[in-house]
Amino acid sequence: MMTNLFSVFDPASSIFNFSFNWLSTFLGLCMIPSMFWFMPSRYNIIWNNILLTLHKEFKTLIGPSGHMGSSFIFISLFSMILFNNFLGLFPYIFTSTSHLTFTLALAMPLWFSFMIFGWINNTQHMFAHLVPQGTPAVLMPFMVCIETISNIIRPGTLAVRLAANMIAGHLLLSLLGNTGPSLSYIMVMFLIVAQIALLVLESAVAIIQSYVFAVLSTLYSSEVN
Repeated sequence: MMTNLFSVFDPASSIFNFSFNWLSTFLGLCMIPSMFWFMPSRYNIIWNNILLTLHKEFKTLIGPSGHMGSSFIFISLFSMILFNNFLGLFPYIFTSTSHLTFTLALAMPLWFSFMIFGWINNTQHMFAHLVPQGTPAVLMPFMVCIETISNIIRPGTLAVRLAANMIAGHLLLSLLGNTGPSLSYIMVMFLIVAQIALLVLESAVAIIQSYVFAVLSTLYSSEVN
């Protein structure tokens, strides 16, 4: 029976039509309480340093006109995506960030809230943003169309970028892993080395993509202030 190549990433285990695979999204919560109840560990110190660095960078990107504490929204977003990206690297754990259902659910509300806030509170600034400074009068209608389209597709690009990067590496790992039984012992050794190298690359991609998603969301929010 022929199946879709991407069917290995689809939720399969379900009871009463409720997919249990999506519960893997909440596994990251199991790693958080220990830092609140136990004495500070190296893991706690490293994670706090990462969060402080991100807070300083996001605060710089938002600018002085941003609201106090708004950087914590994007730090939480970064942490959530990072946990889910890394959990997807473990065997038999569903990767929720490789599905547009999850990524669009993160990108769309953020974009809508930025647009509603900007057009209600900074209407003149939003209109001015549609025409870059120094644009000739002849090109102004075209620039308005281009800027409007580029603004509308932002949540889609955010969601597709994260989902495509996550599913591409997992798909390559799955395809290489399925060829193992048909290979000789020497080729299996090379395959294991290649799989380890790809796993390291996927770990870097998991960090980079969560950082890119959070930074772009921060930049989009800074444009409406």
